[in-house]
Amino acid sequence: MDSEFSTAWRRLSGESLLFPVIGHPVAQVRAPLVFNDLFARAGIAAVSFGLALPPERVVETCRALLASSSVGGLLVTVPYKKVLCAAADRLGADARVAGSLNALRRGPDGTFEGDLFDGTGFVRGLHAAGHLPAGRNILLLGAGGAGAAIAAKLGAAGAALVKVFDPQAGSAETLAARLREHYPGTGFRVEAAPDAQGCDIVINASPLGLRPEDPLPLDPARLAPGTLVCDIIMKPATTALLRAAQERGLPVHRGGAMLDHQVPAYLEFFGFADLARRVETGSGQVTLRPAAAAP
Repeated sequence: MDSEFSTAWRRLSGESLLFPVIGHPVAQVRAPLVFNDLFARAGIAAVSFGLALPPERVVETCRALLASSSVGGLLVTVPYKKVLCAAADRLGADARVAGSLNALRRGPDGTFEGDLFDGTGFVRGLHAAGHLPAGRNILLLGAGGAGAAIAAKLGAAGAALVKVFDPQAGSAETLAARLREHYPGTGFRVEAAPDAQGCDIVINASPLGLRPEDPLPLDPARLAPGTLVCDIIMKPATTALLRAAQERGLPVHRGGAMLDHQVPAYLEFFGFADLARRVETGSGQVTLRPAAAAP
């Protein structure tokens, strides 16, 4: 741990702000590493950490956490991105469209606000890597919280067709119907199987790949040459799906980019607008410009 981290941890006190990442499990979450580094470098007395909560009473527990003046906000990961919409008194536009959230905060009036940044981070990450979804045919695996967010932003980015596969077909149908209303220029089609025929981009937004024993969400051997294979799982950085795609010479896009490119939106949501303007993303890492250099 470098001197900045050591100084930051010594600075933590009863006045420090807490930013738990709510999920079950949380061993895979990368957000605390990113945010704690930024807090330390900016001299902010705050800390982020994973907090595993069982599903029983998770909504009530999160509302109790948000009521505490010690909690600056909650980050939300699997499997609670849809469930915890019930913890919010108000939802931002992206959260309403997707029907899920990944951040909660206490507003100035004491009510709880939720919003969603996964889709923004994912599409910004694609753009930064030179992959433009506009006009493309895309297979999306998973219609959960993150998948819903990504599907919505793909529509906003002008994708030609988004084919959605989820073992829970009802969830996929509900999502597709809602997105057709908001993004009529994009075709949203529910698939009965993970069929990537005719697709330029494949995105795994399902939990498959979190555990070593998980099966592949689809067979990369059936993908056309040049198909971009994306995975939103952040740990491991190179999932079994991405490794199999690389072995077949296919381009890949790792999950860490989604978090990196939504960090500024998270920070602004939690009240750190000045810090958000200093954040730079690129080369697979999040860095901080000196305060004087921020625009």
